[in-house]
Amino acid sequence: MKSVVMMGVAGCGKSSAGQAVAQAVGLPLIEGDEFHPERNLDKMRQGVPLTDADRSDWLNALGQALEQHQSGAVLTCSALKASYRDRLRAHAPGLRFVFLEIDPQTAHQRVSARAAQHLFPPSLVTSQFATLESPVGEPGVLRVDATQPLAVLSETVARWLQNDLKEAPI
Repeated sequence: MKSVVMMGVAGCGKSSAGQAVAQAVGLPLIEGDEFHPERNLDKMRQGVPLTDADRSDWLNALGQALEQHQSGAVLTCSALKASYRDRLRAHAPGLRFVFLEIDPQTAHQRVSARAAQHLFPPSLVTSQFATLESPVGEPGVLRVDATQPLAVLSETVARWLQNDLKEAPI
């Protein structure tokens, strides 16, 4: 089975969905946030949006992590821009992406609700939407509604991955 990236803006549920999908398909989970250098974590804690330059080393580290899992893995990563996704694809041919689509209001509510336990402040949600380049239409991308129940979401993604489909119903 190939690797897959659970992607989207903050608050879309990448970590929860990634864990559920990894368990459903029997692949290891790579939590993208764990690969951020300390300077990126500091910027996010201070409410400063990351730049392309800030994300460069992080994307390289994620790509290397994918290379270490030749039999497949589930990676959580915002992958907000097409260029970021292309960098990850260069490390893992056939890499697929699940776009956890969510509206700004719901994302902000979710990030606000977890603010005490998570480094990412609600003030940065708007910058994530400003940076987001939708992956819809790119090869190997499944768009799902991030607000659907986790069990439904993970079943849909697992079925898509196991069938090696290009698209699946939402």
